[in-house]
Amino acid sequence: MVIRQATQFEAPTITQLVQTAFQTAQVSDGKEQDFVLRLRDSGAYLPELELVAEKDGQLIGHIMLTKQLIQTKSGKWQEHILVAPLCVELEHRNQGIGEKLLKVGLEKAKLMGYTAAFLVGNPDYYCRFGFRQTTEFGIHNTNGIPDQFVLGIELVPNALSCQEGTICFSE
Repeated sequence: MVIRQATQFEAPTITQLVQTAFQTAQVSDGKEQDFVLRLRDSGAYLPELELVAEKDGQLIGHIMLTKQLIQTKSGKWQEHILVAPLCVELEHRNQGIGEKLLKVGLEKAKLMGYTAAFLVGNPDYYCRFGFRQTTEFGIHNTNGIPDQFVLGIELVPNALSCQEGTICFSE
């Protein structure tokens, strides 16, 4: 299996992969593939941080990391990373593919100078990789999402210390 940057020619295949993978996900609103399309068309899109897992010439996993703003209490905006979505085909789950996509994506983001990443997801899955509730950093979401599902991780130690503020996820 290979983890690599997605190409623009793979967009239709990725759309289908995301749609199919989220049909069997623990949590899904059925619109994840539309979210990918909106993110690609936004100013937050970072093509170098859209990654796929490929096995025997087939795409079996996908992750997208895009720009995410946090507004600090002082009113300043800090640019970080949003991890969304992450998916793996049902028949390839529980093999460490999602973990590898996540680790490679976060490492690439760190190398690009990003110091923290955020996501909305299952804490039982993401906390084992070091994600914590954003409220532990003093960061609250304005979307009304229950706190236990809004998670963050420092890519650089203490990157979120003294950055109390708010995060708003685009829909």
